[in-house]
Amino acid sequence: MKLLIYTILTIALLGTASCSHDLLDKTPIDRLSENAVWTDANLVTSYVTSKYRDLGFGFNWNGDELMWASASDESIFSHDYGMWSINRGEITPANLAILGSSPTESNANMNPWSKNYRYIKDANMFFERIGEVPMDSSQRRRLTGEMKFLRAFRYFDLVRNYGGVPLITQSFTLDQDFTQVTRASLAESIAFIVKEADEAAALLPLSYSGADVGRATKGAALALKARMLLYAASPLYAGANDVARWQQAATAAKAVIDLGLYQLYPDYQQLFLTPRNAEIIFDRAQAQTGDGFLNLERWNGPNGYGGWAGNIPTQALVDAYDMEGGKPITDPSSGYDAQNPYVNRDPRFYATVLYNGAPYRGRTIEVFTPNGQDGPDGPESFNTTLTGYYLRKFINESRDFSSATGSQAPWIYFRLGEMLLNYAEAQNEAVGPDANVYEAINRLRARALMPPIPAGFTQAQMRERIQRERQVELAYEEHRYYDVRRWKIAPQTENQPVRGVKVTKDASGRVRYDYVTVQERRFADRNYFLPILLKETQANSKLQQNPGY
Repeated sequence: MKLLIYTILTIALLGTASCSHDLLDKTPIDRLSENAVWTDANLVTSYVTSKYRDLGFGFNWNGDELMWASASDESIFSHDYGMWSINRGEITPANLAILGSSPTESNANMNPWSKNYRYIKDANMFFERIGEVPMDSSQRRRLTGEMKFLRAFRYFDLVRNYGGVPLITQSFTLDQDFTQVTRASLAESIAFIVKEADEAAALLPLSYSGADVGRATKGAALALKARMLLYAASPLYAGANDVARWQQAATAAKAVIDLGLYQLYPDYQQLFLTPRNAEIIFDRAQAQTGDGFLNLERWNGPNGYGGWAGNIPTQALVDAYDMEGGKPITDPSSGYDAQNPYVNRDPRFYATVLYNGAPYRGRTIEVFTPNGQDGPDGPESFNTTLTGYYLRKFINESRDFSSATGSQAPWIYFRLGEMLLNYAEAQNEAVGPDANVYEAINRLRARALMPPIPAGFTQAQMRERIQRERQVELAYEEHRYYDVRRWKIAPQTENQPVRGVKVTKDASGRVRYDYVTVQERRFADRNYFLPILLKETQANSKLQQNPGY
C-alpha cells in the first residue's frame, strides 16, 4: 500500500531529525515553522501519516533482529543483545538491558515508556491545533479519529507493560512543570483507552480505498477496545473474578466479528505473507522503500542456508501443538512418539516451525550431529539453533537470504483470528462453554484442518483449551508474553527452563532425539510489569515505581 511506504519523519516542531523528502512539492517539513504546519491541511495529513510509520512492529523490535516473542516461553533469542536479562528476571530501573535502548527516528520499538510518551506528545499537539487548520470537516473528523486511535494504541501498550500510567492529554512545553505528574489507577487508565477507542470508532470509516488503505478503521478501533477489555477482565487486572467484565469483553469482541468485514484467510501460512488479506483488521505493510533493514529470512534462518538463527522456537512451543487427531501429545492415546516427534501434528506446527527433516528450499533441514548442514557442524556454528528448531512463520521461502531489499511480510496488529479467540475466552468466563464458544474455536481449527474440540468440556477444561489454542494460533505475534501474565500463570510457564532437542545420527543413519535444557529462566512477582526508567522517577518524585523494583 502507498500510505506506509513513504518515509515521513517527524517535523521540527517536535525537536527531531529532519526529512530529506519534499512533500507535495512544498518546502521540506523540517524548514517549516510550527504555525505554517498547522495552517496547511496537506501537511497535517502528512503529520498524521508519520504517526503510523512510528508504530513499533514486531519483526525487529529493537531496531535489529530481535522479536518480543523471545521474551516469552515460545522463543529464545540466540544472540542475547540483552534479552536474556529479561528471561532471567534481572532487569532493574537502572539496568534495563535491551529495554534501555532509546527510540530513534527510524525505529521507535525500544523502551515502551520513552517511545510511547514521545508520540503521545505528538498526538496531544495534534488535538490542540487541529481546530485551527483550514480543511474539510469530513477530513478533520477522520484525522481526529485516526489520532484518537493511535493515542489509545500507545496507551494500551503502556498499560500492558506498566499497569496504571500517567494520562497526559496536553503537550508539555519546556517552561511547564511536569514534576507533579502522577500515575492514574489501572482502572482509570483502562477506562481512558476504552473511551478513546469508542470515540475513534465513531469517527472512522469502515474501510478505505486507494492510497488511504491501511489507515485506522472503525474495525481497528473496536478491536483495540476488545483487546483492552479482555485484559481488563483477566486475573492480573481484575483481581477477583468479575463476570460483568468478562461479558463486556465478550460483547466488544463480538462487535468486531459482527461487522462482517473480515473473513479467515484460508491458508494459515500465507496469511502472514499476504498484506491486506481479508482476515487482517490492522497491519503494517512492509516495503522495500523505507524498510530495507528488515531481513527476516536471514535473521531467523538456518545456518546451512546462511541464516543467523535469531528467534528460535522452544520445545515448549513445539509440545503445545496437538496431534492431527486433536489430542495433546501428553495423551497416551494420541499416537505421539518422542523418537518420531514431528509426524501427524497440527498443520499450524508445520507452518510455524522448522525441525529436523522438514522440507525447506530444495532439501530437508539437518540439525543432527555429526555433519548436519543446519546443526553445530554446519557453517558458522555460532549461528546454529540452540534448541534444534528454526522459525518458519512469516518467512518467504522464495526470497534470497542475501538480498539487500527488505522482507515483505506484513506485521499484523489485529486480525479476525485473535478476535475469535478473545470472544471465546471472554464468553467462556462469562457464561461457560456454550455453543458460541465452541463455534468460535472450531472456526479456527477448521481453517487449520484440525478436528473440532470434543463436546462436554467444563469451564475449566475449556479455559485450558483456549489458552493452548492461543499459544499455537498466535505464536510469535506478541501475545504469549502478555497472555501468561494476565492469566497469572507466568510463575509456572516462565520459571521453566528453555528446553530443546539434540538430534544424533549414527553410522547406520538411525536418528535419536534427546530432550535437553538450553537456558534457565526466572520469574518473580515484580516481573508481571516492567520497571519505569530510573531517570524518570528521579526527575519526578511523584512518579511511583512499580512494586518490587
